Amino acid sequence: MSRGRKLLLALLWLGAMASALAVVHTTQRSRALTAELVEAQKTRDELRYEQERLLLEKGAWSAYSRIEKVAREELEMHVPAPDEQVLVPAE
Repeated sequence: MSRGRKLLLALLWLGAMASALAVVHTTQRSRALTAELVEAQKTRDELRYEQERLLLEKGAWSAYSRIEKVAREELEMHVPAPDEQVLVPAE
């Protein structure tokens, strides 16, 4: 076998090894990124659930009947009678 053919064979062998290592690296990176994506999607779903729960809770806390109840019972507020009302003139 001539020296040129041996060199070509060695280069082809090195190219094949480099290509195989690149495939292994790419496959491993793809698996790692897929696992990271699954974890991010799980976190997203948990945050969506939390957001929905908080929106429902916000709606319950800001309901007019609840606000009126707190105003009457805890703050001892009431609707002023006509003789208690004071009108402030607009400037």
